[in-house]
Amino acid sequence: MTDLQQNDQPSSKASSGPEKTTRALPKTNRSGLSPEGVAQRVEEGKNNVLEERTSRPISQIIRANVFTLFNAIIFTAMILVLITGRWKDALFGFVLIINTGIGIFSEVKSKRTLDKLSILVQDTYAVHRSGKDQEISRQDIVLDDLLWIRSGEQVPADGTVLENYGLELDESMLTGESRTVRKNPGDQVQSGSTAISGLALITVTAVGAHSYAARLTEQVKKFSKTHSDLNDGINKILRVMTLVGIPMVFLLAFSQMRVFGGLQAAVATGAWRDADVSAVSGVVGMIPEGLVLLTSLNFAIAAMRLARQNTLVQELDAVETLARVDALNCDKTGTITDGGIACDQIIYLDDEFAEGNAGSAKTHGAPIFDHRRLDWALWNVCSEESPNATGKAVLEYFKNKAAAEGRSEEGKSSLALSQGQELTVCQRTPFSSVRKWSSLTDSQAQRWYFGAPEILLAAFPDDFSQLRQKIEKLTEQGSRVLLFARADKSNAGPEDIASSLVPSALVVCSESIRPDARQTLLWFRQQGVRCRVISGDNPATVSAIAAKVGLTGDSLPRYMDARNLSDDPATMAGQLEDIDVLGRVLPEQKKAIVQALHLTGHTVAMTGDGVNDALALKEADLGIAMGNAAPATKAVAQIVLVDSKFSHLPSVVARGRQVMANMERVASLFLVKTIYSVLISLGVVLSFIPFPYLPRHITYIGALTIGIPAFILALAPNSRRYVPGFLHRVLAFAFPGGIAAGGAVLLTAWIVPALMGWTYRGDDLSQLRTVCSIVLFAVSIAVLARVARPLRSWRGILVLVFFAAGVLGGFIPYVAHFFEIHIPLGRSAVITAVAAACGLLLLAAAYAIQEWISHFLADRQKSRSSDSARAVD
Repeated sequence: MTDLQQNDQPSSKASSGPEKTTRALPKTNRSGLSPEGVAQRVEEGKNNVLEERTSRPISQIIRANVFTLFNAIIFTAMILVLITGRWKDALFGFVLIINTGIGIFSEVKSKRTLDKLSILVQDTYAVHRSGKDQEISRQDIVLDDLLWIRSGEQVPADGTVLENYGLELDESMLTGESRTVRKNPGDQVQSGSTAISGLALITVTAVGAHSYAARLTEQVKKFSKTHSDLNDGINKILRVMTLVGIPMVFLLAFSQMRVFGGLQAAVATGAWRDADVSAVSGVVGMIPEGLVLLTSLNFAIAAMRLARQNTLVQELDAVETLARVDALNCDKTGTITDGGIACDQIIYLDDEFAEGNAGSAKTHGAPIFDHRRLDWALWNVCSEESPNATGKAVLEYFKNKAAAEGRSEEGKSSLALSQGQELTVCQRTPFSSVRKWSSLTDSQAQRWYFGAPEILLAAFPDDFSQLRQKIEKLTEQGSRVLLFARADKSNAGPEDIASSLVPSALVVCSESIRPDARQTLLWFRQQGVRCRVISGDNPATVSAIAAKVGLTGDSLPRYMDARNLSDDPATMAGQLEDIDVLGRVLPEQKKAIVQALHLTGHTVAMTGDGVNDALALKEADLGIAMGNAAPATKAVAQIVLVDSKFSHLPSVVARGRQVMANMERVASLFLVKTIYSVLISLGVVLSFIPFPYLPRHITYIGALTIGIPAFILALAPNSRRYVPGFLHRVLAFAFPGGIAAGGAVLLTAWIVPALMGWTYRGDDLSQLRTVCSIVLFAVSIAVLARVARPLRSWRGILVLVFFAAGVLGGFIPYVAHFFEIHIPLGRSAVITAVAAACGLLLLAAAYAIQEWISHFLADRQKSRSSDSARAVD
């Protein structure tokens, strides 16, 4: 620890922003805790140690990805094949390893990135102990410590102000209110707020888990998995296939043992291995293992692509949620505005009042001042030791004005008058959030006031009516208006407003609007996503700002004070349908708003950066945290915008839509395999024939007609918004293809042996399995062509390439030997071609029937809707 130099007074150097001050600390007569007192509190656990978990632990990530129903099924099937010694038929087990590895790698990578992003300040803090100032780390702070809070620091623990040197706190992380708060001796400060300017000595009253921020974030620490319609659909399939597969394994094993002469003969001859592999062939084909792998791969690829755009996906399932979002709740600060304040213009009122247009300056005997003197006074009244955000905006305005005009007088502390006199500042009353104004007196006894108009004009209820209307109009436009006024030779005290006050200028400020806000909100409107702005600020002001960026297009946003929201969720949901902007929103209300939107069936995304947003982000379907958000907020968010740019959201949502729309397209390929595997297994069990192909055959066919093509198709551009109902739609497509493929293979396995005079043994069985595999390949290619439509593009080339690859593979000796493929010759080739053609005709008939049924049902629904409409009329 390093002792700090001490001076009698704080430095008069003005702060340039919320950066940690390096000036020496003022002296204090307080002694602070002794080393013994500190040691005792540490021993009692009264130090500021708090487990800051910004993401899931690695052990939990590993468990979530390893112990899944899919992994259990595939692992069991792989073991059953490996015990036979036929490792070539266990290649499907690699899907388990790859799928699990991708999930773990992606989430661990996101976790590490997020942990690095944590902005909970880890700098040292100054405490006063044993009469000396020392620098210590945050966790070394103990209860009853005397702690210095300096400009730019995040308050690390709760406390009470003992000595104040103009401390001003930003408590928006806790309250959502963007205005800063001045603190005085006796006031409470809460952990999680940030010192914007000034300095204060506090006594620590709560540390660690007992601090305000820790108690608030405790409610959001529990991890909850993102809902995934896609994964839910896959898990339903897995559960059904588990129920079907377990008895099917025993039935297939029994039937295959019987084919090979019964259990005793199979064990004696070693044919039990063939029975085992055949049983696994049927069960593995039922499991859409490629779909699980492809889902993980595409989510991971989407996450990595988004990472290159400074968007961190903490949970892969969140990519799907992106595609379903139809309601987006935005905080004003960080999305529409960047948190800064800009001075837009200064409206001079001297000429107006000299003519008696708004209240009578003549009544008060006010002379007309030139703007140069007024500018000098306004500059100096804002040039406090630690100017607030509005003061800094005015100073920046004058700097820009001086640079444009080639002048620099505004920065001088004195002003040369025409008579050779020099005007200087004689007395100053700094700004106070309690008074809501500041003032200075110049060397000619002229007093200048700067602050809130409603406070400065409160003593003149009957005057300045036109001025009040002007201020009200500017406020309705979203501006923050402050009044600059003067009083000649006033005898008012330093804390009082002079009775001879004359308005001199209006300072019109606005919150700095993000340059990308308008275009981003336009994109969401075009995509059918309803955006609402939720803020702790005045609803009228927020609504005016929202109108500037076109929140609702050409129409004005409808706003409401959140204090008027109903406590009943159903009633609140009705209110929200007609509201675009909510102001004065409390942290607990943000969560209630999300819950109310859920009642009306919306998929809700929520953006936020403060601790006060954490509960709502956790409740939302998709929580989106800014990169500069509080650690607890980032911990519960599924998406983190690393550079805090709202403009990233369109690409985030578009990426999710691309993945999900394409996944729905290709998922039917995998479910076709599931359906025909169930049908073929059932036919094998009932007819007591050998299984018509081996696991390696289905691996070969699946890779060329499903796995690799599906991966390519899933990466194609697609911006269609995802609609829930994934499983219903893909099953409607998959059933005709699956039934046709399964029927074609079974007919081949039953009829071809009779035509060719084959038995279900030895080389004949190998030939039969090759023929069945070719028929299955032909039908699967046709299904791929249907999924890939339109084919007059690269998609058609894709289908041709994989068809050619499948055919050529059979003529490559190593491939043919590894996958046990025998090229049919002579009569066998003719029979194979006829069987494949019949399979294709069966597929065409199945899809024709499906389309007829779909049109019939659609016409029936349309007719019912028309009848209902006529009945209402």
